[in-house]
Amino acid sequence: MTKFRDGKTAVKRIWGRIERLGDSVATQSESESVEKDRVQRKAKRGAPAAQGELVKGGSGKKAIASTRTPKSQKTAKVPETSSSRAGTKTAQVVAMLQRKGVATLVEIMEKMGWQRHTVRGFMAGALKRAGHAVESFKPDGGERTYRLGQ
Repeated sequence: MTKFRDGKTAVKRIWGRIERLGDSVATQSESESVEKDRVQRKAKRGAPAAQGELVKGGSGKKAIASTRTPKSQKTAKVPETSSSRAGTKTAQVVAMLQRKGVATLVEIMEKMGWQRHTVRGFMAGALKRAGHAVESFKPDGGERTYRLGQ
């Protein structure tokens, strides 16, 4: 909405809109016909068909069965464990976790030059997105250790 120059202009514009609202009530039958036209135009464009319904071809072609699946029936993608490119930070950390089966937080910090919060975020975020199941545990009085889940 734009600002009004002064109060007089504001009152004039507001009353003009209110008067047009009264006109629209009188022409409601016109708006119903406009709505019907809009629905017909939308039907011509074609809404997505459900699976198995016949879909009209655009140029007089033979009707074919729709191969689209409704959104509610699509299955979620299952992340697959993929190997990282050699030499990347992800590959280096995964190698540390696979080497002994476990790697301590301090070892990863020293090797990668990261801070504690960076290591924790990497384990919870990047490795999870890459499809690795990382297990974290801390024995009583010991250091935080990580390993790849089986």
